[in-house]
This record gives sequence, C-alpha cells and structure tokens, in this order.
Amino acid sequence: MQRTTIAALAFACLASSVSAETIQERAAPCFACHGDHGQSGTENIPSLGGQQAPYALIQLFMFREKLRTFDPMNEMTKSFSDDDLKTFSDFIATLPKPPPPADAGDSARIQRAQAIVMQNHCNSCHKADFSGGDNVPRIADQREDYLAKTLREYKDNSRHGYDGTMADVMGSVTTDQIADLAYYISRVR
Repeated sequence: MQRTTIAALAFACLASSVSAETIQERAAPCFACHGDHGQSGTENIPSLGGQQAPYALIQLFMFREKLRTFDPMNEMTKSFSDDDLKTFSDFIATLPKPPPPADAGDSARIQRAQAIVMQNHCNSCHKADFSGGDNVPRIADQREDYLAKTLREYKDNSRHGYDGTMADVMGSVTTDQIADLAYYISRVR
C-alpha cells in the first residue's frame, strides 16, 4: 500500500473518528489497514487483535507524541486526548487474537527459532506462549512479514521502544535468525 493511500485512509479515519459516537464507529476506519476485527491482511501492518490495553495505550501515546513515527498513525492520533487513547486501547484489547496459519510449519526452522528464543530469553518478557502481558506485546500469530520488519528495525535501531530492551536483545541476532524467529512466532500454537 502506498504512503499516499495510507495517508488518505488515516485522514478518513481521523475525520470519521471525530464525528462518530461509539468506539466501534470511531474504530471502524482503522480496520481498513489493520483488517476486519483487527486481523491484518495487509503486508507490514500488524494485527491488533489480542493486544493488551496497556501495550496498545503506550503505542498510541508514542504515535501521538511522534516518539514512534509512521505518518498515517501519527496523523490519526495527533488530535487524540488522553481519554481517547484509553478508550481506543481498551477497545483494541477486546478484539480477537489472530489465528495461527493452517500449516504447522517447517520443523527445522521452528527448532532453530526455539533455540534462539531460549538463548535470548524471549519467552521471559513475551511469555512462553508469546501472549505478552501489560506493556509487552502479544506477538504470537502476528503477521510474519510484520514480525521480521519489526525485529530488523529493532536490530538496526530505526525503531525505538520506550526502553532499550529489544535493541539490546536483537544486537546478537543475525538476519537469518530474524527470518526464522518471525517464521516461528507467526506459527505459535
């Protein structure tokens, strides 16, 4: 999806969200990018379903304050009050988690990724089932392309979290390992 198209959708979302009354009406335009019920079908756009409200709140705040930059999301959230951020994050937490892909995946890649997970203690913050918690995102069954993109961005420091944990973890992870991690996490059962 081109940036101009995404920007137009974000503007439409913003215009719609200002005049709508219920959170379902206000959030409906968000699904143009993030998919029906928060299940993304768009390359490099995350599924929102299954995220905890505290994590969603932090991300929306970071977009509003341009601590995390992605023009459509920065535009979408720039007029949000603190109450709007809370309302949207609470709504996001009600969306169904994404289902895993139908295929079980390549067992060799999954085993390699499981070793990387253990070595880097990914399952301590994100939990053993990668469901996350509070301010840690649910990454289980997230889009593989989005996971790979995000991990690469943490590795090269082009994406910053609210602390340096992910950049530290990703420092020793190779590009090939990122591909295996994204493959595995997107298929967690």
